[in-house]
Amino acid sequence: MGSIGGNKGRLFAAHHAPLCTRTHQIGSLLLVLTTFFLTRLLDRSFSTTFDHVSISSGSSRAISFTDTTGSVSISWPERGYGSHLSLKIYVYDENEIDGLKPLMYGKDGRITAEACLKGQWGTQVKIHKLLLKSRYRTTKKEEADLFFVPAYVKCVRMMGGLNDKEINHTYVKVLSQMPYFRRSGGRDHIFVFPSGAGAHLFRSWATYINRSIILTPEGDRTDKKDTSSFNTWKDIIIPGNVDDRMTKTEDTLVRPLPLSKRRYLANYLGRAQGKVGRLQLIELAKQFPDKLESPELKFSGPDKLGRIEYFEHLRNAKFCLAPRGESSWSLRYYESYFVECIPVIISDQVELPFQNVIDYTQISIKWPSTQIGPQLLEYLESIPDEDIERMIGRGRQLRCLWVYAPESEPCSALHGILWELQRKVRHFHQSAETFWLHNRSIVNRNLEEFSHWKPPMLLP
Repeated sequence: MGSIGGNKGRLFAAHHAPLCTRTHQIGSLLLVLTTFFLTRLLDRSFSTTFDHVSISSGSSRAISFTDTTGSVSISWPERGYGSHLSLKIYVYDENEIDGLKPLMYGKDGRITAEACLKGQWGTQVKIHKLLLKSRYRTTKKEEADLFFVPAYVKCVRMMGGLNDKEINHTYVKVLSQMPYFRRSGGRDHIFVFPSGAGAHLFRSWATYINRSIILTPEGDRTDKKDTSSFNTWKDIIIPGNVDDRMTKTEDTLVRPLPLSKRRYLANYLGRAQGKVGRLQLIELAKQFPDKLESPELKFSGPDKLGRIEYFEHLRNAKFCLAPRGESSWSLRYYESYFVECIPVIISDQVELPFQNVIDYTQISIKWPSTQIGPQLLEYLESIPDEDIERMIGRGRQLRCLWVYAPESEPCSALHGILWELQRKVRHFHQSAETFWLHNRSIVNRNLEEFSHWKPPMLLP
């Protein structure tokens, strides 16, 4: 039997060619190399094509439009965001929840939304109005991914409509009437706090909305508070509210000057507010008055600086300095793009919007607050005009993301906010006061089904 097995082996070897000859090896190598290069070529071709595709529905992760420099494309990464917007946002009606109206118009109802549109805190109104008209709005709570809670509390507080204690009490009252807020512990609810105070406008934020999504321009508020209300993993930094008369494509309040016509290297237009960095810049301007403009600005009284005069000052320099004040963000940073002045951020803790889309090294400079002195002016003076023009050009392409324009516009702050909100969506909802049973019913601590939860409710 052994010899027969041996013969079979020899017979097999004698009548069959080798499985892999040198010719086969060379052919296989050529096939692998050809496949590799073709794949690289096709990948590059598809990538280039996608960057310039414009999706008319506006739901694509690529925003494509044409400006004075030609075709522009801004794309959100697919990882973490998805390939297209598919949000459903429920916007609470002001008449639906007892207490919402005082948070919007004051306890006497005398404050108007139009009055609250003005100034750097107008985002609280603009975002609300835009979402009311959005194609991503739903009127059915049961199908909503997220819930938007309208409130103009910064404006209401500034205009005397509610004091801090009343704001706190009213917020708690409002939240206790929201079953969906209790269901998720607030994780799928959106609040706008448009000023440097952030969510601290609601004194009990840390107790009640510490899991909610907060839209704010402020990423740090530790100078006067024990903790910052901004959490980079759940909250969203939004652009400040630039005067609408400056964001129009035509007939703007003030137009940029050519670099050759600008009188100053840099400017700082703001109050000292007792802040070290601002005081240092004001002193630096006294030492180098031909390079750095920092006039004593009056924001009230007969010599109050008007908006036109303010922007005329802002446009008269190549670089606009934006130091930290009471908080880390500055509206001046966003305004500078509309007079085509390179913003120089001097605020170490600043947080900026849409960081997965914008490379801020292309459109701005961030300078250490510990290096304010002649060395700052020497550095700015060393930058060639062609580099400044390049940065201005890129900023001109991206500044549409600072504009709270209608959803029909191809590029706007709302588009950016919607993409960032989509990243926050959870498809399962739970809280410390939410439970579920084998039949998939959601119940509270008393085993009452979700559909039977009645306000006022204990808040999670």
